Amino acid sequence: MFERGVSVGKVREALKAEDVIEDYTSEMPEPSRLLFGTQGRRPFHVVTSENEKHTTIITVYLPSPDKWKKDSRSRR
Repeated sequence: MFERGVSVGKVREALKAEDVIEDYTSEMPEPSRLLFGTQGRRPFHVVTSENEKHTTIITVYLPSPDKWKKDSRSRR
């Protein structure tokens, strides 16, 4: 997230908002989700892994126009 210029505060906001793009509840060893967030007008995605005790941020990235539609929520 630091390499992509996404602030810690904005990632926290995305985690609290829980705007889920994709839900990977069947993933092992822990369920994971793909969340949507914005920093200004720029969208970003947060991949998390979750268990009963905590949420782990796997990565934060900027959605590529090659792979995501203009809304940054739908895959091409």
